[in-house]
Amino acid sequence: MMQTALQAFQTYLDVECAASPHTLRNYMSDLEQFAHFAAKHHDAGSSVAPEHINAELIRAFLNAMYGQGAGHRSLARKLSSLRSFLDFLQRQGQISDNPAQHVVTPKMRQPLPNVLPIDQVFTLLEAPPEPDNPLRLRDHAMFELLYAAGIRVSELVLLNLQDIDLESKTLRVQGKGKRERQVFFGPTAARALAAYLEVRHPKDPDQDALFLNHRGNRLSTRGVQLLVKQQSRRTGIPANTSPHTLRHTFATHLLDNGADLRSIQELLGHRRLSTTQHYTHVSTDRLLDVYDKAHPRARRSQGDA
Repeated sequence: MMQTALQAFQTYLDVECAASPHTLRNYMSDLEQFAHFAAKHHDAGSSVAPEHINAELIRAFLNAMYGQGAGHRSLARKLSSLRSFLDFLQRQGQISDNPAQHVVTPKMRQPLPNVLPIDQVFTLLEAPPEPDNPLRLRDHAMFELLYAAGIRVSELVLLNLQDIDLESKTLRVQGKGKRERQVFFGPTAARALAAYLEVRHPKDPDQDALFLNHRGNRLSTRGVQLLVKQQSRRTGIPANTSPHTLRHTFATHLLDNGADLRSIQELLGHRRLSTTQHYTHVSTDRLLDVYDKAHPRARRSQGDA
């Protein structure tokens, strides 16, 4: 029945796919929601057999979620979760066809990632790091590295001392799905890291995490997010700046300055080129937005033909 199939899929995601806790939680939340809807729709008590799932039932579920206020992004994610789950069941031989493949993904407008112009990046990074303050030196090294290497905040906090090579200016990063890749950083980030390492004094000598909190433990993702917010307020750049803003900015600035998409894909650790191609739209849309706002005759009045 459905609950047994869901438990098997959860194990598959956790063990074989090495899905992150966040991804696992989203998948299972969507699927439990669908299972509850399917049971009520079929008047099947607490569960419904996977072979009874069809495209009509999936469309009814998405329509119900839309009626409850789910947006297009949320609906697309729920459909993606169902496709992955039913694809798993098909490979297991429990169903002969994946009905979710016959349901069209709801179209949605892709919001533009938050990207900082170069002058605001410099404002953020060139704020004095207070040489006598180990925590400020740590923060400065983190901010420099986020922009210089374009890594995810989850990748930043997982860095260990042995993952960094100041001489070659390279990092060994563990990305999504525990996939490792090599990324690079420049001399400015290298100097900031070297300054931080001189004052990095863990309470536990066996602690190999690169970035430590004030208690000497590995810094958390949430901690880095809060530190970026504080630095944003301190330097007067947009309040919605986040660690991911610096990753978006890294990719967009590379593209604006002539880097090719394949290279950016490898540096970002994207599995699919289509994910990286989104930055081409971002770059174009940013240019159009600048043109519309800056050119005196870019916008015509409503009376113009």
